[in-house]
Amino acid sequence: MEIKDKSLKELEALSQEIRDRIIDVVSRKGGHFSSTLGAVELTLGMHYVFDAYSDPFIFDVSHQCYPHKLLTGRWEEFETIRQFDGLSGFTKPNESDADYFVAGHSSTSISLAVGAAKAIKLKKEKRVPIVMIGDGSMTAGMVYEALNELGDLKFPVVIILNDNEMSIAKPIGAISKYLSKLLAGKYYQGFKGKVDKFIKNNMPEGTTYIAKRMEEALKLITPGILFEEMGIDYIGPIDGHDIQEIIETLEIAKAMGKPVIVHARTVKGKGYKVAEGQHEHWHGVGPFNVEDGAFVKKEAPKAATAVFADALSALACKYDNVVGVTAAMPSGTGINKLMDKFPERFWDVAIAEQHAITSMAAMAKEGFKPFITIYSTFLQRGFDQIIHDVCIMNLPVVFAMDRAGIVGNDGETHQGVFDISFLRFIPNMILFAPRDNKTLEQGLEFAYGLSSPCAIRYPRGAFKELEFTSTPFTLGKAELLKEGSSKKLFIGYGAGVSRAIDTEALHNDDIAILDLRFIKPIDKDILLELSKKYDDWYVFSDSQKQGGVASAILEVLNDENIQNIKVTSFEYDDSFIEHGDTKIVEKNLGLLAEQLVTKVK
Repeated sequence: MEIKDKSLKELEALSQEIRDRIIDVVSRKGGHFSSTLGAVELTLGMHYVFDAYSDPFIFDVSHQCYPHKLLTGRWEEFETIRQFDGLSGFTKPNESDADYFVAGHSSTSISLAVGAAKAIKLKKEKRVPIVMIGDGSMTAGMVYEALNELGDLKFPVVIILNDNEMSIAKPIGAISKYLSKLLAGKYYQGFKGKVDKFIKNNMPEGTTYIAKRMEEALKLITPGILFEEMGIDYIGPIDGHDIQEIIETLEIAKAMGKPVIVHARTVKGKGYKVAEGQHEHWHGVGPFNVEDGAFVKKEAPKAATAVFADALSALACKYDNVVGVTAAMPSGTGINKLMDKFPERFWDVAIAEQHAITSMAAMAKEGFKPFITIYSTFLQRGFDQIIHDVCIMNLPVVFAMDRAGIVGNDGETHQGVFDISFLRFIPNMILFAPRDNKTLEQGLEFAYGLSSPCAIRYPRGAFKELEFTSTPFTLGKAELLKEGSSKKLFIGYGAGVSRAIDTEALHNDDIAILDLRFIKPIDKDILLELSKKYDDWYVFSDSQKQGGVASAILEVLNDENIQNIKVTSFEYDDSFIEHGDTKIVEKNLGLLAEQLVTKVK
């Protein structure tokens, strides 16, 4: 959509059309909501001043990119947002040339912009990377690593700090706003350059110092001193909903020819009164009634996250050395309830997974029992800390991995499929998984008693209720749920146990079912015993096939030189899994029970 020839009034009308479209579609289909509504005018300003098909448009996390999608030829297709075979809820280059990079995790944008700026410099092009980042993402260390290099390189990059929660520092009203724009303006910058050159060539050292101090005194009135000290020019704060001010400011920033941060104040949920402000439940939503904001309620069993939170709360009441941490996902992991109940023992450290892990390693060394509550997909961001700060010293840290397996509409950046593969080869790490609510509760009690690091995984949504009674966990011991009269053996791990049970129920044969429970240490004894009776094994697990559960089983059979067993894995193949409703995605992968039973037969 071409907007550069539109008047201010037309742009304001377009911003309302964009909001209406987002509210209409998301209220029916669900998706990211408050952040994307708050970024409408900023996105319009980006498209007015820059060229999305030439200048790299980089959205941090990119959950606020819905207006960008609507402005780049996806107005009608927006109806399919986050649906299987439809538009992604994040930026995705194979959707549009206007989407520069895949994004889904936070705090990568400025690093991408630095890399793009280096490439543009080498190619002798005139393009300028433009970044939109929220101040929540500014809590991650990677942002400051990128800013540190950018301030040294001085390459042209424009960074919009979309401040929809809190200021970086408290400004002093209109004077701050006026001065920061004045200091960044072309007249001041040109004048400053001439004065600096004259002073350097003609004035004594003391005069140079005095001139520099006068400039710094002016900048101290603005809240951008942090960025200025890093070598990044700063403008703001500006009104992130005033299109005219946004366009004027971005034009100044673009013309500066160096790195600059534009600090814009916005309101989350802008334009939909019910969602305006700091309401965490409006960040990502399911279907809701537009008239009153009431969510469409669905009867659902208790989610594994809620079971975990209640069990951990009971554990914290029982043992006063239990502590916990999350990285910016308190409600998503259920730890918000514990933060309210035990404010001195449970913390949200913001988007800082590496810090979360290392800080808890120190607490474990001091005699506490830390539970790091984290999505499987976000644990990837702290991989080195797991090895270097936890496992080498064999510290009893518990990694409670929520959203293990397919997570649905967030798609490839968020699928929790890799944790078994990247944790299994780390020395001292214990890996186990519950199959239902009862074994999740038992698993946390078991984890508390371990003197080594461990990771426990559980799915998004609810476990299926199973009829099998469960025994308490014993380190490295599996549980045979059912003997069988055929030569087949179904081996389930975690939520995969219920899939094995469902598949067996659809089969004509009487098939044995094993809940593996532990992938590390794996129960070699029971596998060797079962190899004498069953020679056709099938593995069910919500995890990547490479380095996964079947791989571990095959390693045991190889080590013991057992050659009569055929092992078939129903884990995920070597590709990233697309977004969409979980059941539809599983059907597309051929992993529903009715599909699996056909494969077994």
